[in-house]
Amino acid sequence: MFKKSKAFSSFSVDNLEKAKEFYGSILGLEVKDNPMGILELHIDGSSPVMVYPKPNHQAATFTVLNFPVQYVENAVTELEEKGVHFEHYDDEHLKTDEKGILRGQGPVIAWFKDPAGNILSIVETI
Repeated sequence: MFKKSKAFSSFSVDNLEKAKEFYGSILGLEVKDNPMGILELHIDGSSPVMVYPKPNHQAATFTVLNFPVQYVENAVTELEEKGVHFEHYDDEHLKTDEKGILRGQGPVIAWFKDPAGNILSIVETI
């Protein structure tokens, strides 16, 4: 039934204007206002991601969007220069370095949050 369906992802935020600024100006994505009162994030090669307002929004406790990049460390530096703060983990199975980058436990990856507290990541492609 869904084999040929073009699926898309969506998640909520507590403030559409802050989300529009973050995803458009900070991350550099094409952001469009949808007539239904939501945002569309247009990412090359992907279906648009829908971002919708939710008055009682609670940030996801898992990664809602992953961005493949050639070099995570370069992307971390560039995003830090734009004011993005990276998450630091020091758990038994999840330890990031001083820059917030996980190395040597699968793909090189770093996590950060949008203004609504949703978790996003950059993942190094090989």
